[in-house]
Parts: sequence; structure tokens; C-alpha cells
Amino acid sequence: MISMSTRTVTTESTLIRWLLTSVAVAFLTLFLLMPLAAVFIEALRRGWEVFLASLHEEAALSAVKLTLITAAVAVPLNTIFGIAAAWAITKHRFRGRPLLLSLIDLPFAVSPVIAGLVFVLLFGAKGWFGPWLAEHDVKIIFALPGIIIATVFITFPFVARELIPLMESQGTDQEEAAVTLGARGWQIFRRVTLPNIKWGLLYGVLLCNARAMGEFGAVSVVSGHIRGKTNTLPLHVEVLYNEYQFSAAFACASLLAFLAIFTLGMKSVVEHFSGHSANGRH
Repeated sequence: MISMSTRTVTTESTLIRWLLTSVAVAFLTLFLLMPLAAVFIEALRRGWEVFLASLHEEAALSAVKLTLITAAVAVPLNTIFGIAAAWAITKHRFRGRPLLLSLIDLPFAVSPVIAGLVFVLLFGAKGWFGPWLAEHDVKIIFALPGIIIATVFITFPFVARELIPLMESQGTDQEEAAVTLGARGWQIFRRVTLPNIKWGLLYGVLLCNARAMGEFGAVSVVSGHIRGKTNTLPLHVEVLYNEYQFSAAFACASLLAFLAIFTLGMKSVVEHFSGHSANGRH
């Protein structure tokens, strides 16, 4: 019997297959691997001492702290929303379901800069709610709440969009069987649904976290670029680069690059274990 892993599923010649593979590898090397390697090379060009000193600057530490706080708030919120939205869309039929699906995709279609401007329009000093916020001494724009709100908006599709196709493919048979056995809503989710979606959920959380830490456009608009206070790590990199502090800029950028590599590695791990889990069920 011929192994599935060695079967030829196309009719192209060996030359064509090698040519296509070479083009793909060349493209990835030129546009992905080389720029990524350049970041680390430039970050370490002046040695480890300069690299570590750049990361230990007060402004850099503040940017890292703000980035972690933002992600620590945005990711759990979007995880809760993603699970709730996926459950509602896949387990129930209701009016407005197509509209909800479209709204979930809205951040993918709207420019992050426009999203930031919308929040300035809503919460800025001259915005719709600006006078009320000023009267009650509540600051959103140019402060941490605005950064979190903008990040939540940009990143909320990631978890939901990972879970919706997965939960749709699984159907509702297991949940219906649990209902006939007397299980209630939370019990059904915890014992039936969650074990089936755990790998997809983890994958969505990883992507959401990576985007939350790397978000630039919307955060740039609502943050005000106050150095040491409202600059996240991507914004801090831009400030350093504009000030011609290239070593420090690339040192901080290397942290974001490392995050991308770590996310890719975790994605591979999740896919590996999810694949084994699926094979085990079969």
C-alpha cells in the first residue's frame, strides 16, 4: 500500500516542482528571514553592553511595562468575547447572526489609524463624551484606558475567528447528548465544549497576544506619544529611530521580533499537539 505522505497529488514535472519550491523559499528568505535577521544583527552590532543598556533605559522599561499591561487586559477580554461570540453563533440560530459575523470582522477591514481617530472623536477633549469625562476627571485619550480600548478593538476578532469555524465543524451533537443526560450550560461548556476547542482557543490567544503587543496604528493615535508614560514598545521604537538612536531602536525592536518568533514556535507546538489529539480520536 502506498503511504499517503509519499503520494504525488499533482502532475507537474520534477523541474516545475523544484522551480516553484525555489521561488517560494527565495521569496520567504528575501522578505521575511533577511529582514528578521537584520533586526538582530543591528541590535547587537555595538555589542551586548549597548544592547542591554538600551533595554534598561527608564523609557524602554516603561514601554515594556505598558505593553505587557495592555496585553494582560486586552487578551483576557477578547478571549471571553471570542468564546461567547463563537458559542452564540455556532450553537444558536437567531436574527442578526450574519450581522454579528460581519461586525466581528470589522477591525480587519478598518484601518487601525481610523479606529484610533474614532476613539479620539468619542473620548477626546472635544469629542462626544469629552466634556462629561473632563467634568468627572476621567482621562481616556492620551492615557492607559485609551490604549487598552484601542488594542481591544483591533484584536478582538482573533479568538472568535479561530473558534467559529472549529465549533461549526464539530456541530452540536455532543452538547445535545449532554443535555439529554441532565447537564446544564456551564457543565456542558466545561466538560464537553472546552476540551474540544482548547487547541484552537490557545492558538487564537497566541495570535491575539502577539497583535496586542505589536499594535502601532490605533495606539499611536490615542496615546499622545508621551515618552515614559504612554509609549508602548512599538511606539518607543519609532521615537528612538526618529532620534537616530539606531542601536537602541533595533534593540527594542528585537524584543518584538523575538515575540514573533516565539508566537510562531508556539503555533507549531499547538498544531503538533492538536494534530496528535485529532489522530488519537480517530
